[in-house]
Amino acid sequence: MWYSPAGAVAALLLIAIIYFIAEDFSGEGGQDSSMETGQQIPADAPAEGLIPVELVRTIDGDTIKIRYRGKEQNVRYLLIDTPETNHPRLGKQPFGDQAKERNRELLADGAVAIEFDIGQRTDKYGRLLAYVYINGESVQEKLLEEGLARVGYVYPPSTRHLERFEQAEKRAKDKGIGIWSIEDYATDRGFDAEKAEQTEKGGQKTEHAGPFANCKELRAVHPKGVKKGHPAYSEQLDGDRDGMACEAS
Repeated sequence: MWYSPAGAVAALLLIAIIYFIAEDFSGEGGQDSSMETGQQIPADAPAEGLIPVELVRTIDGDTIKIRYRGKEQNVRYLLIDTPETNHPRLGKQPFGDQAKERNRELLADGAVAIEFDIGQRTDKYGRLLAYVYINGESVQEKLLEEGLARVGYVYPPSTRHLERFEQAEKRAKDKGIGIWSIEDYATDRGFDAEKAEQTEKGGQKTEHAGPFANCKELRAVHPKGVKKGHPAYSEQLDGDRDGMACEAS
């Protein structure tokens, strides 16, 4: 059989091209196989693929406006849900303002970044669906841990941080803080404002997370003041910026 060096080289080049094309289409540049199948990754695994963005403003507890790829876009936080602040049908729900204010505080000072999951990147309203970070720390996880959000809107395969979010939610539930201070208020379908009204009419005490207008109001609920990270904490009430608002003198 006649052998052609040129033909052999051409064959090798063809094989190399086919190999690189196959690599390019397998998991979007070598993406982790556990993510491709929608499986959970360890709860303590670091975030990957963070994209620095510019914060424009905070809309509510689970929505912000950012500048991304040269234009302003809204971002809906993945896997969490916070009470409404100004919904056309639901109106203002208990802890809605607190969630919005805490979200604003968390994002006020630091580097903001987003992380996409492997599912769709926008919802039917055109909002980006993403995880949001401040200085590399999860804002969603913080809101859940402080009782200002519930785990919700779980649509596989976008479940990368579901396990750690559920753990944060459980810690808040166990403490009975924020939305969990009102019995049966947070449900799998959302927030039941009627339950909150019934609780108030029944005279049952619920934890007031804030915001408070002044230290007198805050100390009426938290006599020793509150540390930074507590839902009632506000920088405006931390005059000496020591991380403790309205501490007893």
